[in-house]
Amino acid sequence: MLKKIIFWDYPRGSWQYDVIVLGILAFIFLTPREVFRDQPRVRSIVQVANDTPGMADFYLEPKLLLDTPEAERFQKAAKMLEVRDGKRFQLYRLAPFYDPENELKGYMAYTKLLK
Repeated sequence: MLKKIIFWDYPRGSWQYDVIVLGILAFIFLTPREVFRDQPRVRSIVQVANDTPGMADFYLEPKLLLDTPEAERFQKAAKMLEVRDGKRFQLYRLAPFYDPENELKGYMAYTKLLK
């Protein structure tokens, strides 16, 4: 019987086949992420190369600030960038980034590294 389960040797539509499928689905959907140390990675904010000491530039996806009124975007972006990778940053400029068709592609955030 164990050999049949391992090699999935039951005919499709049998109750044994259905039990194996339910077991696989239960494993997929009920196993906590911590078991595999699988955590979602947010790539909505990406640090862009900058050679100036004490400065850091970040690209922010437009969805992060989409529903934020224009007057509050700077403060919201500053809050998101305040602490990154154990370092403290101060936002001094936030600039929208457009493609050639004038569609918003994101924001460039220019920061200073705080000590």
